[in-house]
Amino acid sequence: MSDVAPAHTPAHPILTDDYATEWMGLEVLSLGDGTATVATTLRREMLNGFGIAHGGMIFAIADSAFALACNPHTPDEDQAGTITVAAGVDVNFLAPAHVGERITAVAAERAHSGRSGLYDVQVFASAPDRVGEDSPGRLIAEFRGRSRTIPKR
Repeated sequence: MSDVAPAHTPAHPILTDDYATEWMGLEVLSLGDGTATVATTLRREMLNGFGIAHGGMIFAIADSAFALACNPHTPDEDQAGTITVAAGVDVNFLAPAHVGERITAVAAERAHSGRSGLYDVQVFASAPDRVGEDSPGRLIAEFRGRSRTIPKR
C-alpha cells in the first residue's frame, strides 16, 4: 500500500467515476448540506446546429449539480449503501448561451421527506470577461428535480 495521496481527490465521492461530468469540465465551486454549485466554460462541441448551447448540455450541467446536492459528500452511517437519483425533472430554457461563456449551475434542496426530495437548480451564463463578478450572470434555465433514495447495487 502506498502512502502517496492520489494526484486528484474529487470534491465529492460520486465524482470518482463520473466521466460525463469530467468530459464537461465541471468545476465544483461549493458543496453544502443539500446544495451544490458547479461551473464550466461552454465549448464548441457543446453547441447545437444554431450555434448556441445544446439544451442537453445545459440539462446535463444542471443534472450534475442536482446529483451533488442530493448525495451527501460525507455520508453518515444511515446513508451508507444508498444513492439518491433523479425520479423526474422539469426544465425550462429561458435564454441562449454561447461558446466561451461560463455556465454556472446552483442547486438547492427545497423539501425532503423520507426517500423523496425536491430540488431547484438555476443555470446562469456569463461572458468570459464578467467571470468573477458578484453575479453568476444572466439566468438561462430553471431546473426542478425530484429525487429518490434507493439501495446501491
